[in-house]
Amino acid sequence: MILISSCMAGLATRYDGNDAYVPALDQLVRAGKAVLACPEQLGGLPTPRPPAEIVGGDGYDVLDGKARVIDANGRDVTAAFLKGAEQTLKLARAVGAKQAVLKENSPSCGSSFIYDGTFRGEKQSGAGVTTALLERNGIQVISEAELAHLFPEGSI
Repeated sequence: MILISSCMAGLATRYDGNDAYVPALDQLVRAGKAVLACPEQLGGLPTPRPPAEIVGGDGYDVLDGKARVIDANGRDVTAAFLKGAEQTLKLARAVGAKQAVLKENSPSCGSSFIYDGTFRGEKQSGAGVTTALLERNGIQVISEAELAHLFPEGSI
């Protein structure tokens, strides 16, 4: 079983109320090989919601109490991001997921890049809060850009 960001399976769970549909991931869900999660919703945040960025580091730093997640209105939403990461890990463990395909650039789900905390559209290397927690617990996380590495052409 694979954990997938629900927005990439076509659900309108992104912060802006849209999806980030990836047809191959939807196929995995329909085949019963994947389970969906939106960490930000699992943390209690509404959809739509103000965009949020990690300020002062990345998801690992948030887990270690060295960085915060702040939304575009200046509200500290760190607790919701931590709760969502914990709930996502709980779900992954419940279904036996060893791998996850999560949405790149997200403050929850980014695996290689996240926004830099300035709300100017600038990205930096780093992991989101959920990705950091999953990886610390032995779950491999990749982005939609790395999907071909996990599922070679025709293997889904």
